[in-house]
Amino acid sequence: MLKCWSELPGYKLFVGEKWTSFKVVGWGGFVLQVKLKMIKVVLKEWHYRHCRNLPGRIQALKKRVSKLDVKGEGAALSDDELTELRGSSFELHSLTRMNTGICLQQSRLLWLQEGDPNSKYFHSIVAGRRQGNSISSLMSTV
Repeated sequence: MLKCWSELPGYKLFVGEKWTSFKVVGWGGFVLQVKLKMIKVVLKEWHYRHCRNLPGRIQALKKRVSKLDVKGEGAALSDDELTELRGSSFELHSLTRMNTGICLQQSRLLWLQEGDPNSKYFHSIVAGRRQGNSISSLMSTV
């Protein structure tokens, strides 16, 4: 699950409806496992429909907002154009936030899968310090 999905309107309702629509018979752990697999497939399709071509949609909105801004500098905008400008700006902001969230989460997942190239070095340094800081024996003077 991507964190930004929860910000999309209708996401929670969609997931709730799909979850309850799945009918699986068996013991609790099996039902949970099968439902999670099924919801994963449905969410992949949902993601493709709602988050397809985000960079392209963002660029198109930027061009539209830019055109309206340039037009507004030369002459007063009509009420419809002002409404469109505000709506486009809001949608641009929300799509940009969503795209940023997706990229951030995907980069974290990639980092978790591949790891950090310096991890082995830093872990060896920490292990060496741990061995140097340990007390191997104590002498009693009593």
